[in-house]
Amino acid sequence: MVEDEVWDVIIIGGGPAGSTTARYIAKNGHKVLVVDGRNPIGSPLQCGELVPTNDEMRRLCPNVPDMDDLFRTSDEAISRRTEEMHLVPPSGKSLKYKFEGLILNRVRHDEELVKLAKSYGAKYLLGKRVLEVEGEYVILKCGMKLRAKIIVGAGGHNDPLRKKFWSDKSLNIPVKFVLMDGIFSDSVELHFGSIAPGGYAWMFPKKNGANIGLGIQRSFSKGKSINDFTDEFVSNYKGNITFKGAGSLPMSGTINSFVNKNYLIVGDAAGMVLPSNGAGITIAMVGGRIAGQVISEHLSSGLPLIEYEIRWKHQMGKVMRNSKRAFKLGSIIFRLPDWMINILFNRFTKPFIWNAITCRSFFKLTKH
Repeated sequence: MVEDEVWDVIIIGGGPAGSTTARYIAKNGHKVLVVDGRNPIGSPLQCGELVPTNDEMRRLCPNVPDMDDLFRTSDEAISRRTEEMHLVPPSGKSLKYKFEGLILNRVRHDEELVKLAKSYGAKYLLGKRVLEVEGEYVILKCGMKLRAKIIVGAGGHNDPLRKKFWSDKSLNIPVKFVLMDGIFSDSVELHFGSIAPGGYAWMFPKKNGANIGLGIQRSFSKGKSINDFTDEFVSNYKGNITFKGAGSLPMSGTINSFVNKNYLIVGDAAGMVLPSNGAGITIAMVGGRIAGQVISEHLSSGLPLIEYEIRWKHQMGKVMRNSKRAFKLGSIIFRLPDWMINILFNRFTKPFIWNAITCRSFFKLTKH
C-alpha cells in the first residue's frame, strides 16, 4: 500500500456501518480504503447480537427500500432464529409478542460484511489505529499518513472524526453481557425495572446457549455499579459462562448533522441507534448504504453530500422520532418503583408498550 496514494474515500472503522458504506462506494467503481484498529474485524464482541429478519424490518422501517439487497445475512452468521419476544416487568408476568428475529454470530456477521465489501473492490488496512484527521489526511498512530478526497467516520461513539469536528453530545449507556452455554427458551426476553434502571436486561437465545446482559443509565443507578447489576441478572440463568463483554451505546438518537465539508459520519458515530430498543446493527447498515450511495453519486456527478441527510430523514426520520419519544417516556416510567411498573404492564397497555418498543406511534394499533 503506497502511502502517497490518493483514495476517493477513507473510512475509519470497519463495523457494520463502515463496511456497508465501503460496499456501496466500491460497488460503483470508486477507490475506498477502510482503516480499523482491530484484526480481525468483529472481535471482541460488544453487543447483544439480535437483529430483525428482513420481513420484520420491512414492518418496522417501511420507508427503507430494497431490504434484501442491504441485509444479506449468511446462514453461517445466524446462530438462532426466534418468533416471539417477551417483555418482562419485575413481577415476571411477561407480555408476549410475535417478533421475527435473528440472533447472530456477530463476529462472523461482521467478517461476512468485510468479505462482501472486498468482493466489490474495497480495500482494508487492519491493526492500524487512527491518531488524527487533518484536512484530507488520516494520520495513523504508527506515523503513516493516508490521503482521501472524502473521509468517513464509522468508528463508534469514540470516532476521532466525530470527536474533533462535531460538538454534539450523546447519552452513552454502558452495557455488559456474557455468552453462556446451556439450554434456553426459544423466545427473546427483555426485562425492565430496577433490575436494569433506565435501560433493560436481555436474554437472547443462541444455538447452544445465550447472550445475556443489560444496559443502564448511570444517573438512575443510585451509585450501584453496572458490574453488580450484571452479576445479579446473569445469576438468574444456569450455564457455563464462556465469554464476558462490554460496550457502550449512544441512546439519545441521531445528532443534528452527519456532514461537515468533506467529512461524513455514520453508524454509532452519528447516533444511529434506536433509543427505545437499542437496535444499532441494522440501523447502522441503513445509514451506511445511504452514505455510500450518496458519496458515489457525489464523486461521479457532483451530487451535494448533504443529500445523505435528506435521504436518511426520508427513510428513518419518522422511526427515529418515535423512538426518541418512547425513550423519553421510558426514562420517566423507569424511575418508578417496581410495583408501579408491574401495574403499567398489563393487557390494556400491551399494544402501546409494543408500539413504543418498535418505534411506532403510541396510538396506532398494530397486530402482535
